[in-house]
Amino acid sequence: MNRRDAFRYLSWAAASPLALSAQQGFQEGVEDPAAIPDNLDGPVNVHEFEALAKRKLHKMAYDFIAGGVEDEKTLRANIEAYHRVFLVPRVMRDVSQVDTSVEILGQKLDSPILIAPTGGKNLVMPNADEVVGQAAAANNTIMISAGGADKLIGEGVALNWWTNTTGSASKTQAQSYARRVVDRGAKVITITADNEYQSNRDRNNRNRFDYGMMGTGVPKPGQPAAPPRMPAKPAMWIPHTPQMTWEMIEWYKSAVKIPVVVKCIMAPEDAELAVQRGADAIVVSNHGGRQLDGVMATLDALPDIVDAVGGKIPVLMDGGIRRGGDILKALSLGAKAILIGRAPLWGLGAFGQPGVERVIQMLKAEFKLALALAGCKDVTEVNRRLVRRQYKFA
Repeated sequence: MNRRDAFRYLSWAAASPLALSAQQGFQEGVEDPAAIPDNLDGPVNVHEFEALAKRKLHKMAYDFIAGGVEDEKTLRANIEAYHRVFLVPRVMRDVSQVDTSVEILGQKLDSPILIAPTGGKNLVMPNADEVVGQAAAANNTIMISAGGADKLIGEGVALNWWTNTTGSASKTQAQSYARRVVDRGAKVITITADNEYQSNRDRNNRNRFDYGMMGTGVPKPGQPAAPPRMPAKPAMWIPHTPQMTWEMIEWYKSAVKIPVVVKCIMAPEDAELAVQRGADAIVVSNHGGRQLDGVMATLDALPDIVDAVGGKIPVLMDGGIRRGGDILKALSLGAKAILIGRAPLWGLGAFGQPGVERVIQMLKAEFKLALALAGCKDVTEVNRRLVRRQYKFA
């Protein structure tokens, strides 16, 4: 490369999005965060809903939701993985009618999009699980949550609710929990399996976050903070369910006759064990990059896990999904459906329930369009021939 060519290359690189990312805090999919109109039709994608929510939320709330663990390697990896997978669309196919519906655990859904269990919703607003549940019900979307949804069901809201648990300490407690949530209207029990201890989250530590705020919310402007109940500290040692074993699946299933799903599977060996121990489905998940840093991206882990399961049970996936095309890539690599976690919370932080609904509708529309432009009239035509993976080596 001569001097002139080198100068041209450097001039191009300085103006590229990658350079802008470092120089100006460039956010993918957002041209100018300050210019996003503050109305429901203002944000044009999920990235802009996040930017708008960031403008409105308390810094503690935004960092809790947006942040990952420690150096956030896994958080970034989840999103970057989609940059290494490319679609290979087929053409000259009749896609005048496109059907995005799927069937999961005997339930027919109009799209393969579920709302993942997420902590900290009350940092955005009080009774946030109920607000998100209302949005899910209005859009025929499954909501997975630890609580809040049962109140809506009791009020007659047609919510398709999967309960979420981080486990029980004994068989007796597990059976009691299972019967209780079924009585409240849960259709599936989801076990989040990687939450043995509280993880080490630098953003929360810097903010002197109080984990007690997850129930009460962050202090309002001018309001004194309550005495801290569980202040965040570097490498704090707080057990959640460290005694969790594969027996837990049988504990729940021995009490009730609804499916049990194991979430946060990342190793093919664990996928095989989940099948052997009676799980009805699994979710490939690294907890959104919020538990152990340095874990591989879920999209990268997905194909080997799908192969290990061998079609015996459905494989779902979460992590880094921000576009309809991301959903198509996940399904192409073998996911039956996907879960969105942060995206609904950006809608919640920007506009409350209407924001959550808009995010769901936007992702459904983007997925349907991506499906059609890839030459698929329904999800049964999606397979690995639709994608190519490009690996980067140091």
